[in-house]
Amino acid sequence: MEARQLFIRETKAISTARRSLLMIESIPGIRFNEIVDVRLGTGEMRSGQVIEVGKNMTVVQVYGGVSEVDLLDSRVRYKGETLKIPLSPDILGRIFDGSGAPIDGGPKIVAEKYIDINGAPVNPASRQPPSEFIETGISAIDGLNVLVRGQKLPIFSGAGLPHNKIASQIVRQAALKGKDETFAIVFGAIGVSYDDAAAFIANLEESGALSRSVGFVNTAASPVIERLSTPRLALSAAEYLAWEHDMHVLVILSDITNYCDALRELAAMRGEIPSRRGYPGYMYTDLASMYERAGRISGRNGSVTIMPILTMPDDDITHPIPDLTGYITEGQIVLSRSLERKRVYPPIDVFLSLSRMMREGIGEGKTREDHNNVFMQSYAAYAEGNYLREISTVVGAEALSARDKIYLEAADRVEQEYISQGEFERRPVEETLDLAWKIFAMLPEEDLKLISQEFINKYLSKNV
Repeated sequence: MEARQLFIRETKAISTARRSLLMIESIPGIRFNEIVDVRLGTGEMRSGQVIEVGKNMTVVQVYGGVSEVDLLDSRVRYKGETLKIPLSPDILGRIFDGSGAPIDGGPKIVAEKYIDINGAPVNPASRQPPSEFIETGISAIDGLNVLVRGQKLPIFSGAGLPHNKIASQIVRQAALKGKDETFAIVFGAIGVSYDDAAAFIANLEESGALSRSVGFVNTAASPVIERLSTPRLALSAAEYLAWEHDMHVLVILSDITNYCDALRELAAMRGEIPSRRGYPGYMYTDLASMYERAGRISGRNGSVTIMPILTMPDDDITHPIPDLTGYITEGQIVLSRSLERKRVYPPIDVFLSLSRMMREGIGEGKTREDHNNVFMQSYAAYAEGNYLREISTVVGAEALSARDKIYLEAADRVEQEYISQGEFERRPVEETLDLAWKIFAMLPEEDLKLISQEFINKYLSKNV
């Protein structure tokens, strides 16, 4: 067991209090992110964290907030350490709050190791590029927006769209293709409703996945400061399982929008100059410090794959949160409200979604030899069918040629047969590719220009 040393430096009186922020005269040796104990004038003890260190003033954020502070009688004790989480293999099957305390009625974790929740930098030279296909069982992902081991692939959603259902389905079904390996699941619920958090946990229990899962739940009623620590606690647990115990870990973080709103609220309380739409200018760096904890490391068998979920305010993909996330991550899965209205599940927008690591994760020995050709032809056929839909609303379907009507039908079949599937339906990638070939069979063969003749001879006749 790793021993911890506690250095209590000094107790200082509070000079100014602003909501849950305490401004204290700086003393030598104070560190950013250091943990403190706050003793209020009533004798009540609260924990806090140093969020700003200046030459003359130190700013402390109090967990749980403080309604009234007696500036004369309240004291702050510096602990000399950052926030660390106690970890051991016993965390699997457990649920914790946004400060790392158990909330499932179980005992406290007997730590094998304490890890700083902010993580440790990884030497870029030791990183391995993601390249191993993860089969989610969802055709719109496995066929068109492949997820690979060690990737960071967010889900861009909107209010009322079924992002939590999709995340739950991925958690139930995700596995490494061709290997008898399952993922350990770490999920961080950030500022969600109690009902959403309870539904996710219940889903894990019903599917039997809870025994290989770790949950960190920060509800909307919990302190705002815990919104910032919850994803870092989840990522620290994931790194421990991956690098110390060689597990493949899938991290689901929902909702990153709540995290960024908490970041904005805290910045406003500190009186910082706002950037785009009131968010702090360092939000890009802050998000990158979390997302970049995904990956694979040379010499380690484990991996960390991250799927953050964010709800776009007003479905605006140019909003700062999805915009900055898109720059950091390796693509995005975008949900469509128009497909949702058509009762297509999962309502994944093929044209706005993208996986930049797709080509590294598909092909012979990984998925199937024809995968890349099938992907390109599927995209082209669906795009032409959607274009003809728009044309037909102007000129009428009667004005379209027989060929055009075939592509209209093909676009409908892509949505109703290929993208759409049951919430509890798991499709192997071979079935997904065969579904695409069934749609190709209705198209003129001379239009299959993005598929090599070898694959047409091999697969088209089987799916006519």
